[in-house]
Amino acid sequence: MIHTVKIDDSTRNGKRMIQELSKYRKGIEFENPAVNGVAPEGYMTSEEFRKKAMDKVDKFCTDNGIL
Repeated sequence: MIHTVKIDDSTRNGKRMIQELSKYRKGIEFENPAVNGVAPEGYMTSEEFRKKAMDKVDKFCTDNGIL
């Protein structure tokens, strides 16, 4: 059976729990979005951010007669 657990690593207990779990080589797997390249739900990739930001800049410039 596989259990999904969310641990807040910004807290002291969360850091301690991750440190303890890291000691075990078998049976425990960490999914890190920074490593596997999959953005969590609600987040966007840098390419998506860049495109959205440039669209907003273009719209602002067009609306204000800058371009």
